[in-house]
Amino acid sequence: MSRTVVRGGLVITAAEEMHADVLIEGGRIVAVASSGTQEWTADRVIDATGKYVIPGGVDVHTHIEMPFGGTVSSDTFESATRAAAWGGTTSIIDFAIQSVGQSLREGLDLWHAKADAQCAIDYGFHMILSDVNASTLREMDALVGEGVTSFKLFTAYPGVFYSDDGQILRAMQRAADNGGLIMMHAENGIAIDVLVRQALERGETEPRHHGEVRRALLEAEATHRTIQLARVAGAPLYVVHVAAQEAVAELTAARDLGLPVFGETCPQYLYLSTDNLAEPDFEGAKYVCSTPLRPREHQAALWRALRTDDLQVVSTDHCPFCFAGQKELGRDDFSKIPNGLPGVENRMDLLHQAVVDGHLTRRRWIEIACATPARMFGLYGKKGTIAPGADADVVVYDPTAEQVLSAATHHMNVDYSAYEGKRVTGRVETVLSRGELVIDQRKFTGRAGHGQYMPRATCQYLH
Repeated sequence: MSRTVVRGGLVITAAEEMHADVLIEGGRIVAVASSGTQEWTADRVIDATGKYVIPGGVDVHTHIEMPFGGTVSSDTFESATRAAAWGGTTSIIDFAIQSVGQSLREGLDLWHAKADAQCAIDYGFHMILSDVNASTLREMDALVGEGVTSFKLFTAYPGVFYSDDGQILRAMQRAADNGGLIMMHAENGIAIDVLVRQALERGETEPRHHGEVRRALLEAEATHRTIQLARVAGAPLYVVHVAAQEAVAELTAARDLGLPVFGETCPQYLYLSTDNLAEPDFEGAKYVCSTPLRPREHQAALWRALRTDDLQVVSTDHCPFCFAGQKELGRDDFSKIPNGLPGVENRMDLLHQAVVDGHLTRRRWIEIACATPARMFGLYGKKGTIAPGADADVVVYDPTAEQVLSAATHHMNVDYSAYEGKRVTGRVETVLSRGELVIDQRKFTGRAGHGQYMPRATCQYLH
């Protein structure tokens, strides 16, 4: 059994920082000791002097090979997980989709067929419920028992993913009984569709109108409503991709009451804004996602909520569509632009930049990107930390290296970068996944099929 020592780095977890050596054996971390105090012998020694040693990132919100708007997101499970590894992420949770009229099992089996044998890092699935009925409610229980412990519903996208309040309540009641966690895309899709039609009738077809019709108040309203439904059901709630300060206020108020309500935001809402949606010559289409980018003044509320723990997780909502041939589907009608941004490779670096900029501490960086997402979705202990018994998902991170984010150098299968030209400080140097080198001194040494499927426990904040 091979042994690896990562020597001399600053080990950072959500709980502590220490100059330490990390001993890895059989794909697991077996010991962490203050630097120089142990003379471990090993087959491989990784010198991390002057570097950070951090847990592999856990991205709990991706949409890979996802059909949407007449096309399919452009990353394969192989390309997306390779790009994730380049960015220091070693676990993803993607969304398997139940189509209307289909069973949950059929949707889950379809996603396994896409992902199994393709992933370069470990992966799990949430289940999107598009058709809540007596049969699918029963299936939820079976899936929780098998380690698919989270279910996403939508108050948006009527005719596609939308569930009405009664369906949402029934799913929440089921989750309250079986221990599952309901994830909510909270926007008032019925009202948004009215505003979309009215905008198009006025001839307002450009990408910037996508943000204008998806009003912040309609995100806040749906956030408030689903929080109240969760209270009635006695269920926990996790609101995805929170973008608007008014929605943050709803989550904060709920948490101040002691309710088990959690929130996630994404790097695009922290760094991009409606200024990007308004870029000329249809360039704004690159930034069309839902929830939409908000005016820049919303960013301060998001950063503050991350510091105060009113938002707990930063995920990517990675859902890439190429500008050529995909985003262009909506050139004459913003409502036909496929919704989604690429980002699975950029999250850890953008959040480290937030440390450099003074928005976050180093430990909070690891907390929101590694530890809390792992706890939220039943993976902590194996994932999200550097401690004896954990999987050896370890990143050697150079906090002083500078890089410029660009489509010319990223590894995602998409023809643009949402952060083109942005200078950031900090870069991944070496990545281990379960003790196996997948990035070695800025060279990809991983392989499709290394990634293992992760059955998950229930949310570790609730027991």
